[in-house]
Amino acid sequence: MVKKVALAYSGGLDTSVCIPILKEKYGYDEVITISVDVGQPEEEIKKADAKAQKISNKHYTIDAKEEFVKDYIFPLIKANGNYEGYVMGTSVARPLIAKKVVEAAIKEGAVALAHGCTGKGNDQLRFEAIFRQTDMDVIAPMREMNLTREWEINYAKEHGIPVEATKSKPWSVDENIWSRSIEGGRLEDPSFVPPEEIFEWTKSAEDAPNEPRIVDIDFEAGVPVAIDGEKLGGYALVKKMNEIAGENGVGRTDMIEDRVLGLKARENYEHPAATVLLAAHADLEKLVLTRGELKFKKIVEEQWSEMAYAGLVDDPLFADLNAFIDKSQERVTGTVKVKLYKGALTILARSSPNALYSEDLVSFDSQTIDQKDAEGFAKYHGFQARMYRKVMEK
Repeated sequence: MVKKVALAYSGGLDTSVCIPILKEKYGYDEVITISVDVGQPEEEIKKADAKAQKISNKHYTIDAKEEFVKDYIFPLIKANGNYEGYVMGTSVARPLIAKKVVEAAIKEGAVALAHGCTGKGNDQLRFEAIFRQTDMDVIAPMREMNLTREWEINYAKEHGIPVEATKSKPWSVDENIWSRSIEGGRLEDPSFVPPEEIFEWTKSAEDAPNEPRIVDIDFEAGVPVAIDGEKLGGYALVKKMNEIAGENGVGRTDMIEDRVLGLKARENYEHPAATVLLAAHADLEKLVLTRGELKFKKIVEEQWSEMAYAGLVDDPLFADLNAFIDKSQERVTGTVKVKLYKGALTILARSSPNALYSEDLVSFDSQTIDQKDAEGFAKYHGFQARMYRKVMEK
Protein backbone atom coordinates (compact mmCIF):
# COMPACT_ATOMS: atom_id res chain seq x y z
CA MET A 1 0.00 0.00 0.00
CA VAL A 2 1.35 3.44 -0.99
CA LYS A 3 1.79 5.67 2.06
CA LYS A 4 0.67 9.21 1.17
CA VAL A 5 0.98 12.50 3.04
CA ALA A 6 -0.76 15.77 2.12
CA LEU A 7 1.36 18.90 2.58
CA ALA A 8 0.09 22.47 2.81
CA TYR A 9 2.40 24.03 0.23
CA SER A 10 3.30 27.68 -0.32
CA GLY A 11 6.34 27.27 -2.56
CA GLY A 12 8.62 28.91 0.01
CA LEU A 13 11.70 27.52 1.70
CA ASP A 14 10.01 25.74 4.61
CA THR A 15 7.38 23.85 2.67
CA SER A 16 9.75 23.06 -0.22
CA VAL A 17 12.31 21.31 1.95
CA CYS A 18 9.47 19.44 3.65
CA ILE A 19 8.92 17.38 0.48
CA PRO A 20 12.22 15.44 0.51
CA ILE A 21 12.23 15.42 4.32
CA LEU A 22 8.85 13.68 4.43
CA LYS A 23 10.25 10.94 2.21
CA GLU A 24 13.77 10.64 3.60
CA LYS A 25 13.12 11.17 7.30
CA TYR A 26 9.51 10.06 7.70
CA GLY A 27 9.26 7.27 5.14
CA TYR A 28 6.30 8.45 3.10
CA ASP A 29 6.09 7.09 -0.45
CA GLU A 30 4.21 10.02 -1.96
CA VAL A 31 3.89 13.69 -1.03
CA ILE A 32 0.75 15.43 -2.29
CA THR A 33 1.23 19.21 -2.26
CA ILE A 34 -1.73 21.58 -2.00
CA SER A 35 -1.45 25.31 -2.68
CA VAL A 36 -4.47 27.45 -1.83
CA ASP A 37 -4.84 30.75 -3.65
CA VAL A 38 -6.13 33.35 -1.19
CA GLY A 39 -4.84 36.30 -3.15
CA GLN A 40 -1.11 35.73 -3.47
CA PRO A 41 0.53 37.32 -6.53
CA GLU A 42 -0.22 35.33 -9.67
CA GLU A 43 3.50 34.97 -10.33
CA GLU A 44 4.01 33.43 -6.89
CA ILE A 45 1.26 30.88 -7.55
CA LYS A 46 2.85 29.97 -10.87
CA LYS A 47 6.28 29.56 -9.27
CA ALA A 48 4.84 27.35 -6.55
CA ASP A 49 3.02 25.24 -9.14
CA ALA A 50 6.13 24.83 -11.28
CA LYS A 51 8.31 23.93 -8.29
CA ALA A 52 5.77 21.46 -6.91
CA GLN A 53 5.38 19.76 -10.28
CA LYS A 54 9.10 18.99 -10.18
CA ILE A 55 9.60 17.87 -6.60
CA SER A 56 6.24 16.47 -5.39
CA ASN A 57 4.31 13.43 -6.56
CA LYS A 58 1.06 15.29 -7.20
CA HIS A 59 0.07 18.90 -6.87
CA TYR A 60 -3.20 20.77 -6.38
CA THR A 61 -3.80 24.50 -6.72
CA ILE A 62 -7.15 25.53 -5.29
CA ASP A 63 -8.66 28.93 -6.06
CA ALA A 64 -10.26 30.14 -2.84
CA LYS A 65 -9.91 33.91 -3.33
CA GLU A 66 -13.61 34.83 -3.37
CA GLU A 67 -14.39 32.37 -0.58
CA PHE A 68 -11.61 33.87 1.51
CA VAL A 69 -12.98 37.40 1.14
CA LYS A 70 -16.64 36.47 1.57
CA ASP A 71 -16.36 33.98 4.44
CA TYR A 72 -13.29 35.25 6.30
CA ILE A 73 -12.40 38.87 5.42
CA PHE A 74 -15.93 40.28 5.45
CA PRO A 75 -16.69 38.76 8.88
CA LEU A 76 -13.37 40.24 10.06
CA ILE A 77 -14.40 43.69 8.85
CA LYS A 78 -17.78 43.39 10.59
CA ALA A 79 -15.94 42.41 13.77
CA ASN A 80 -13.35 45.21 13.39
CA GLY A 81 -10.85 42.36 13.67
CA ASN A 82 -7.59 43.56 15.13
CA TYR A 83 -5.05 41.79 17.34
CA GLU A 84 -2.72 44.25 19.09
CA GLY A 85 -2.76 46.42 15.95
CA TYR A 86 -2.42 43.52 13.50
CA VAL A 87 -5.23 43.05 10.95
CA MET A 88 -4.76 39.25 10.94
CA GLY A 89 -4.43 38.50 7.24
CA THR A 90 -2.29 35.42 7.84
CA SER A 91 -4.33 34.37 10.87
CA VAL A 92 -7.71 34.15 9.17
CA ALA A 93 -6.30 32.53 6.02
CA ARG A 94 -4.76 29.53 7.76
CA PRO A 95 -8.00 27.74 8.75
CA LEU A 96 -9.33 28.03 5.19
CA ILE A 97 -6.07 26.70 3.74
CA ALA A 98 -6.07 23.86 6.26
CA LYS A 99 -9.64 22.89 5.35
CA LYS A 100 -8.77 22.76 1.64
CA VAL A 101 -5.73 20.59 2.42
CA VAL A 102 -7.91 18.18 4.39
CA GLU A 103 -10.39 17.95 1.50
CA ALA A 104 -7.59 17.11 -0.96
CA ALA A 105 -6.03 14.64 1.46
CA ILE A 106 -9.29 12.73 1.81
CA LYS A 107 -9.72 12.70 -1.96
CA GLU A 108 -6.20 11.28 -2.42
CA GLY A 109 -6.47 8.72 0.36
CA ALA A 110 -3.62 10.27 2.37
CA VAL A 111 -2.90 8.92 5.85
CA ALA A 112 -1.21 12.05 7.17
CA LEU A 113 -1.34 15.85 6.99
CA ALA A 114 1.80 18.01 7.07
CA HIS A 115 2.69 21.68 7.34
CA GLY A 116 5.92 23.67 7.29
CA CYS A 117 5.36 25.72 10.44
CA THR A 118 7.95 26.09 13.16
CA GLY A 119 7.40 25.29 16.82
CA LYS A 120 7.81 28.94 17.79
CA GLY A 121 5.00 30.58 15.85
CA ASN A 122 1.22 30.68 15.70
CA ASP A 123 0.62 28.98 12.36
CA GLN A 124 1.22 25.49 13.75
CA LEU A 125 -1.77 26.02 16.05
CA ARG A 126 -4.00 27.42 13.30
CA PHE A 127 -3.32 24.51 10.96
CA GLU A 128 -3.57 21.87 13.61
CA ALA A 129 -6.82 23.19 15.06
CA ILE A 130 -8.28 22.01 11.74
CA PHE A 131 -5.99 19.04 11.00
CA ARG A 132 -6.61 17.40 14.38
CA GLN A 133 -10.34 17.26 13.72
CA THR A 134 -9.48 14.32 11.42
CA ASP A 135 -8.12 10.86 12.23
CA MET A 136 -5.01 11.44 10.11
CA ASP A 137 -1.51 11.78 11.56
CA VAL A 138 -0.18 15.33 11.79
CA ILE A 139 3.45 15.91 10.75
CA ALA A 140 5.41 19.12 11.46
CA PRO A 141 9.02 18.57 10.25
CA MET A 142 10.29 22.05 11.15
CA ARG A 143 9.11 21.68 14.72
CA GLU A 144 9.87 18.01 15.21
CA MET A 145 13.42 18.24 13.79
CA ASN A 146 14.10 21.64 15.43
CA LEU A 147 15.36 23.04 12.12
CA THR A 148 17.01 26.41 11.56
CA ARG A 149 16.65 28.61 8.51
CA GLU A 150 20.34 28.22 7.66
CA TRP A 151 20.07 24.42 7.78
CA GLU A 152 17.05 24.58 5.45
CA ILE A 153 18.87 26.78 2.93
CA ASN A 154 21.81 24.36 2.83
CA TYR A 155 19.51 21.33 2.63
CA ALA A 156 17.61 22.90 -0.27
CA LYS A 157 20.86 23.50 -2.17
CA GLU A 158 21.94 19.89 -1.58
CA HIS A 159 18.67 18.63 -3.03
CA GLY A 160 18.58 21.03 -5.97
CA ILE A 161 15.54 22.90 -4.69
CA PRO A 162 15.50 26.52 -5.89
CA VAL A 163 14.69 29.01 -3.12
CA GLU A 164 14.61 32.80 -3.06
CA ALA A 165 15.77 33.14 0.53
CA THR A 166 19.51 33.63 1.04
CA LYS A 167 21.67 34.02 4.12
CA SER A 168 22.00 37.75 3.37
CA LYS A 169 18.25 38.24 2.72
CA PRO A 170 16.51 35.54 4.72
CA TRP A 171 13.13 37.31 4.77
CA SER A 172 10.14 35.06 5.30
CA VAL A 173 7.21 36.57 3.41
CA ASP A 174 3.59 35.49 3.56
CA GLU A 175 0.89 37.34 1.69
CA ASN A 176 -2.71 37.14 0.63
CA ILE A 177 -5.24 39.73 -0.53
CA TRP A 178 -5.66 41.11 3.02
CA SER A 179 -2.07 41.52 4.21
CA ARG A 180 1.60 40.86 3.59
CA SER A 181 3.87 39.84 6.47
CA ILE A 182 7.67 40.08 6.40
CA GLU A 183 9.84 38.56 9.12
CA GLY A 184 13.14 36.79 9.71
CA GLY A 185 16.80 37.74 9.46
CA ARG A 186 17.77 41.08 10.96
CA LEU A 187 14.09 42.00 11.23
CA GLU A 188 14.04 39.82 14.35
CA ASP A 189 16.08 42.55 16.07
CA PRO A 190 13.53 45.13 17.38
CA SER A 191 16.18 47.88 17.14
CA PHE A 192 16.90 47.20 13.45
CA VAL A 193 15.34 49.70 11.04
CA PRO A 194 13.66 47.74 8.21
CA PRO A 195 15.13 48.45 4.76
CA GLU A 196 12.76 49.86 2.15
CA GLU A 197 13.39 46.77 0.01
CA ILE A 198 11.12 44.61 2.20
CA PHE A 199 8.02 46.59 1.17
CA GLU A 200 6.16 45.86 -2.05
CA TRP A 201 2.56 46.96 -1.54
CA THR A 202 3.12 50.42 -0.11
CA LYS A 203 5.13 53.44 -1.13
CA SER A 204 7.08 55.24 1.53
CA ALA A 205 5.44 58.43 2.79
CA GLU A 206 8.25 60.39 1.11
CA ASP A 207 7.57 58.81 -2.30
CA ALA A 208 3.78 58.96 -2.12
CA PRO A 209 1.95 61.52 -4.33
CA ASN A 210 1.97 65.15 -3.23
CA GLU A 211 -1.79 65.44 -3.73
CA PRO A 212 -4.21 63.71 -1.34
CA ARG A 213 -6.57 61.03 -2.62
CA ILE A 214 -10.20 61.27 -1.52
CA VAL A 215 -12.13 57.99 -1.55
CA ASP A 216 -15.82 57.22 -0.91
CA ILE A 217 -16.54 53.74 0.47
CA ASP A 218 -20.08 52.34 0.48
CA PHE A 219 -21.13 49.70 3.01
CA GLU A 220 -24.20 47.48 3.12
CA ALA A 221 -24.93 45.54 6.32
CA GLY A 222 -21.34 46.04 7.49
CA VAL A 223 -19.73 44.88 4.24
CA PRO A 224 -17.92 47.19 1.76
CA VAL A 225 -19.64 47.05 -1.63
CA ALA A 226 -18.40 50.03 -3.66
CA ILE A 227 -15.48 52.43 -4.09
CA ASP A 228 -16.25 55.91 -5.42
CA GLY A 229 -19.69 54.71 -6.44
CA GLU A 230 -18.40 51.72 -8.41
CA LYS A 231 -19.95 48.45 -7.26
CA LEU A 232 -17.33 45.70 -6.98
CA GLY A 233 -17.21 42.06 -5.94
CA GLY A 234 -15.44 41.27 -2.68
CA TYR A 235 -12.05 40.26 -4.03
CA ALA A 236 -11.98 43.01 -6.69
CA LEU A 237 -12.89 45.65 -4.10
CA VAL A 238 -10.13 44.68 -1.68
CA LYS A 239 -7.64 44.46 -4.54
CA LYS A 240 -8.51 47.94 -5.81
CA MET A 241 -8.33 49.45 -2.34
CA ASN A 242 -4.92 47.84 -1.82
CA GLU A 243 -3.70 49.62 -4.94
CA ILE A 244 -5.20 53.01 -4.02
CA ALA A 245 -4.05 53.05 -0.40
CA GLY A 246 -0.66 51.49 -1.11
CA GLU A 247 0.08 54.12 -3.76
CA ASN A 248 -0.50 56.76 -1.08
CA GLY A 249 1.76 55.11 1.49
CA VAL A 250 -1.05 53.91 3.77
CA GLY A 251 -0.95 50.54 5.46
CA ARG A 252 2.36 49.69 7.13
CA THR A 253 2.73 48.25 10.62
CA ASP A 254 5.96 47.55 12.53
CA MET A 255 5.08 46.04 15.88
CA ILE A 256 6.05 43.86 18.80
CA GLU A 257 3.45 41.10 18.84
CA ASP A 258 2.52 38.67 21.59
CA ARG A 259 2.24 35.22 20.04
CA VAL A 260 -0.15 32.62 21.40
CA LEU A 261 2.75 30.66 22.93
CA GLY A 262 3.81 33.72 24.92
CA LEU A 263 6.84 34.71 22.87
CA LYS A 264 7.15 38.32 21.81
CA ALA A 265 8.02 38.77 18.13
CA ARG A 266 8.90 41.72 15.93
CA GLU A 267 6.57 41.74 12.94
CA ASN A 268 6.36 43.89 9.83
CA TYR A 269 3.12 44.05 7.86
CA GLU A 270 1.65 45.76 4.83
CA HIS A 271 -2.14 45.99 4.66
CA PRO A 272 -3.36 49.05 2.72
CA ALA A 273 -6.96 47.95 2.05
CA ALA A 274 -7.37 46.55 5.55
CA THR A 275 -6.25 49.83 7.13
CA VAL A 276 -8.77 51.88 5.15
CA LEU A 277 -11.74 49.51 5.24
CA LEU A 278 -11.47 48.80 8.96
CA ALA A 279 -11.18 52.49 9.84
CA ALA A 280 -14.13 53.41 7.60
CA HIS A 281 -16.28 50.59 8.95
CA ALA A 282 -15.61 51.44 12.59
CA ASP A 283 -16.43 55.08 11.91
CA LEU A 284 -19.74 54.22 10.24
CA GLU A 285 -20.69 52.04 13.21
CA LYS A 286 -20.40 55.06 15.50
CA LEU A 287 -23.08 56.78 13.44
CA VAL A 288 -25.64 53.96 13.43
CA LEU A 289 -25.14 51.80 16.56
CA THR A 290 -26.26 52.77 20.02
CA ARG A 291 -23.79 53.60 22.76
CA GLY A 292 -24.66 50.34 24.51
CA GLU A 293 -24.13 48.32 21.33
CA LEU A 294 -20.77 49.95 20.67
CA LYS A 295 -19.61 49.37 24.24
CA PHE A 296 -20.62 45.71 24.29
CA LYS A 297 -19.36 45.11 20.77
CA LYS A 298 -15.85 46.16 21.83
CA ILE A 299 -15.84 43.27 24.30
CA VAL A 300 -17.07 40.89 21.59
CA GLU A 301 -14.50 42.22 19.10
CA GLU A 302 -11.61 41.61 21.49
CA GLN A 303 -12.70 38.02 22.11
CA TRP A 304 -13.37 37.48 18.39
CA SER A 305 -9.90 38.77 17.49
CA GLU A 306 -8.18 36.62 20.13
CA MET A 307 -9.90 33.51 18.78
CA ALA A 308 -9.34 34.37 15.12
CA TYR A 309 -5.67 35.06 15.86
CA ALA A 310 -5.36 31.61 17.43
CA GLY A 311 -7.22 29.93 14.56
CA LEU A 312 -10.13 28.79 16.72
CA VAL A 313 -12.76 29.50 14.08
CA ASP A 314 -14.61 26.21 14.66
CA ASP A 315 -15.09 26.81 18.38
CA PRO A 316 -18.79 27.16 19.35
CA LEU A 317 -18.04 30.48 21.07
CA PHE A 318 -16.71 31.89 17.79
CA ALA A 319 -20.03 31.10 16.12
CA ASP A 320 -21.87 32.72 19.04
CA LEU A 321 -19.81 35.89 18.69
CA ASN A 322 -20.48 36.02 14.96
CA ALA A 323 -24.22 35.70 15.61
CA PHE A 324 -24.17 38.87 17.72
CA ILE A 325 -21.90 40.68 15.27
CA ASP A 326 -24.09 39.80 12.27
CA LYS A 327 -27.18 41.07 14.08
CA SER A 328 -25.43 44.33 14.96
CA GLN A 329 -24.46 44.88 11.34
CA GLU A 330 -27.96 44.85 9.88
CA ARG A 331 -28.10 48.66 10.10
CA VAL A 332 -24.46 49.40 9.24
CA THR A 333 -25.20 50.78 5.79
CA GLY A 334 -23.88 54.05 4.44
CA THR A 335 -20.94 55.91 2.94
CA VAL A 336 -17.64 57.02 4.48
CA LYS A 337 -15.38 59.62 2.86
CA VAL A 338 -11.66 59.06 3.51
CA LYS A 339 -8.53 61.10 2.73
CA LEU A 340 -5.26 59.30 2.02
CA TYR A 341 -2.12 61.41 2.04
CA LYS A 342 1.56 60.63 2.56
CA GLY A 343 0.95 57.55 4.69
CA ALA A 344 -1.86 59.12 6.74
CA LEU A 345 -5.54 58.23 6.76
CA THR A 346 -8.19 60.75 7.77
CA ILE A 347 -11.95 60.20 7.97
CA LEU A 348 -13.56 63.27 6.41
CA ALA A 349 -17.29 62.53 6.53
CA ARG A 350 -19.91 59.83 6.84
CA SER A 351 -23.63 59.35 6.10
CA SER A 352 -26.24 56.65 6.58
CA PRO A 353 -30.00 56.24 6.15
CA ASN A 354 -29.89 54.52 9.56
CA ALA A 355 -27.99 57.25 11.38
CA LEU A 356 -28.92 57.71 15.06
CA TYR A 357 -28.16 61.37 14.60
CA SER A 358 -30.37 64.45 14.43
CA GLU A 359 -28.79 67.68 13.28
CA ASP A 360 -31.83 69.51 14.60
CA LEU A 361 -31.65 68.03 18.10
CA VAL A 362 -27.90 68.47 18.52
CA SER A 363 -27.66 71.97 17.03
CA PHE A 364 -26.90 74.90 19.33
CA ASP A 365 -29.29 76.98 17.23
CA SER A 366 -32.28 74.65 17.75
CA GLN A 367 -34.91 74.86 20.49
CA THR A 368 -36.59 71.54 19.67
CA ILE A 369 -35.17 70.20 22.93
CA ASP A 370 -35.85 72.42 25.93
CA GLN A 371 -32.44 72.77 27.55
CA LYS A 372 -34.07 73.36 30.96
CA ASP A 373 -35.15 69.69 30.96
CA ALA A 374 -31.52 68.68 31.51
CA GLU A 375 -31.36 70.42 34.89
CA GLY A 376 -32.87 67.48 36.80
CA PHE A 377 -30.39 65.10 35.21
CA ALA A 378 -27.51 67.41 36.05
CA LYS A 379 -28.54 67.54 39.72
CA TYR A 380 -28.11 63.77 40.09
CA HIS A 381 -25.05 63.48 37.85
CA GLY A 382 -22.05 62.71 40.08
CA PHE A 383 -24.37 62.42 43.11
CA GLN A 384 -22.50 59.63 44.90
CA ALA A 385 -19.13 61.28 44.34
CA ARG A 386 -20.41 64.40 46.10
CA MET A 387 -21.71 62.30 48.97
CA TYR A 388 -18.34 60.57 49.21
CA ARG A 389 -16.51 63.89 49.48
CA LYS A 390 -18.81 65.03 52.29
CA VAL A 391 -18.20 61.81 54.21
CA MET A 392 -14.43 62.14 53.82
CA GLU A 393 -14.54 65.74 55.02
CA LYS A 394 -16.05 64.77 58.38
